[in-house]
Amino acid sequence: MDKETYEKQKAFAGEKIPSMNRRMIDHDYQERQMYMITMVTEGRRPLFGQVAGRSDGAAGTPDEPHVVLSELGRRVSQNWYGIGVRYPQISIIALQMMPDHFHGILFVKAHIEKPLGKVLLGFKQGCNKAFRELVPSVAVLQQQTQQANSDRHHGLLFARGYNDKLLLREGQLDTWLRYLADNPRRLLMKREHPDLFRVQRGLIIGGQQFSAIRNRFLLQRPLRLQVQCSRRLTETEIQQQVNFFLSAAAQGAVLVSPSISPGEKAVMRAAFEQGFPLIYLQENGFTDLAKPGGRRMEACARGQLLILAPWEHHNERIAIRRDQCLSLNDMARSLCSACCDITATNQTATNETAANEQDV
Repeated sequence: MDKETYEKQKAFAGEKIPSMNRRMIDHDYQERQMYMITMVTEGRRPLFGQVAGRSDGAAGTPDEPHVVLSELGRRVSQNWYGIGVRYPQISIIALQMMPDHFHGILFVKAHIEKPLGKVLLGFKQGCNKAFRELVPSVAVLQQQTQQANSDRHHGLLFARGYNDKLLLREGQLDTWLRYLADNPRRLLMKREHPDLFRVQRGLIIGGQQFSAIRNRFLLQRPLRLQVQCSRRLTETEIQQQVNFFLSAAAQGAVLVSPSISPGEKAVMRAAFEQGFPLIYLQENGFTDLAKPGGRRMEACARGQLLILAPWEHHNERIAIRRDQCLSLNDMARSLCSACCDITATNQTATNETAANEQDV
């Protein structure tokens, strides 16, 4: 579908398409492009192996975070690298197997005769064959159940569809490679500290309901200070704000901000780098399996962060509106009030086993 047709039909598209089934509009999936592909097992079953080691294990030691593959996991890995053998126009760059999913990076170097989706369908079919051979009791039972129920919404080994990300920027490949390599450590960290990364919903603070990740006890600190900076500040004025708030944080203040303007971002970034406690408010909500990205994950494990979201999650990348900016700043001001009543409705993200297994 081209961009013009998409825009005409968007208003009548119905429900949003899950991320595993969405494709980039107006993109030719037969031409030169690099992709990061993610596939998950049907029902998120940990069929590919087990994560081992410790999250703080040193590289090159038995405690280094790693995945011990099952025989099925090894066959899936072989099939992934086999794509480059069957299609010389495609180079396999990387693969990170996890217990219930994998991330792979591939490079379509030249035009391919069939769209990438067809290539990946063939890969899935090869993996399904291995699934039937190695785990026949599970595979056959699942297939019979799906056929009896005329179920077209679920896959055999893998869930329907896949997630793709396109390489669009300089440095993006290095980011992908670091993310893949860090997956086992992140999963171990979630297992070692399960309560730190579970989304809590229905947290009511000062009459406003939030979803939250991590250290909500920061709200009970006696001094909470809102970081709000005008967009008109000069670089010199921004640095003055940074110095002021860092001094306050060093004396025990918890800094609170949606971190929208350049000044607010500079203050919160500097405080983060120095390890001071922070409360972030963000416009986009959390999925049940949401987790902090990058270094925020380590900060959450240390109890340095609380991330609050007042609204529901959305998949679209949309610019924050002015009224949302004003609302978030009003919420930050309320959070810093002298009396901050907190109640919870105990609507915690429910699937604990899945939350501990997954790191997509």
